Amino acid sequence: MAVPVIDFSKLNGEERAKTMAQIANGCEEWGFFQLINHGISEELLERVKKVCSEFYKLEREENFNNSTSVKIMNDLAENKNNGKLEHVDWEDVITLLDDNEWPQNPQEFRKTMAEYRSELKKLAEKMMEVMDENLGLPRGYMKKALNDGEGDNAFFGTKVSHYPPCPYPEHVNGLRAHTDAGGLILLFQDDKVGGLQMLKDGQWLEVQPLPNAIVINTGDQIEVLSNGRYKSCWHRVLVSTEGNRRSIASFYNPSLKATICPAPKLVAEKDNQQVDETYPKFVFGDYMDVYAKLKFQPKEPRFQAVVKAT
Repeated sequence: MAVPVIDFSKLNGEERAKTMAQIANGCEEWGFFQLINHGISEELLERVKKVCSEFYKLEREENFNNSTSVKIMNDLAENKNNGKLEHVDWEDVITLLDDNEWPQNPQEFRKTMAEYRSELKKLAEKMMEVMDENLGLPRGYMKKALNDGEGDNAFFGTKVSHYPPCPYPEHVNGLRAHTDAGGLILLFQDDKVGGLQMLKDGQWLEVQPLPNAIVINTGDQIEVLSNGRYKSCWHRVLVSTEGNRRSIASFYNPSLKATICPAPKLVAEKDNQQVDETYPKFVFGDYMDVYAKLKFQPKEPRFQAVVKAT
């Protein structure tokens, strides 16, 4: 069993219906799938790899090696403690937004990543249109829901992460298991060093490295908007003793002011009171307040907790 790989270019040809069905299956049965031939040039992706790897070497590697996480890990190993660090992730991370401060080095970082983010945002909106069509919703429904209307109000952030080699991988997670809080996530992962896993039917499966593919996964808000047709999926990152895994995840999330609830058309089609209670109406900012406290816990109680908190 392997995470689906879908040729996105075939949406525009004779195999459109088959490709739409593959994407529907990826959203409904997996919550994770990989896109190839997605329209983002390999030349740009190669530049992204280069500037992110150089950035880590220039700006982050020394700080990570002197970090609290590394110190705690070394103390654990020296004391021959067989325990696991449950509240620590073996991850170095920065977040890029339109309005925050970006790294100055290497010189090409800002231009390259701005171009990449622009292309990723377009791809995200194309993917949401496919989801709309597969769900029988009006074109642009998901984009409008996440943007809280017709404007450009959605949160679009890019998390540049590195998972350095770990001398004692049995003692720590790269990133603890969780589902993503937001909307649509587009991941450009390392094409050599693995470690990302998703939970499928009770089994952890590797999201296999595939050069220049974009991994798509659906967050909690897509699950709500689809009335449970699409599921956010548990995933985690394991670390190893070799290789510095690069991971560039872009999040197309709702505006904090956006009201999120199941699409009325999908509620009407699935006349089930239990489903209605599973996915209540809430403001995304309130959901994020709950998520910050319960990120690594089961997602279902979060939907109810956000209602109680408002």
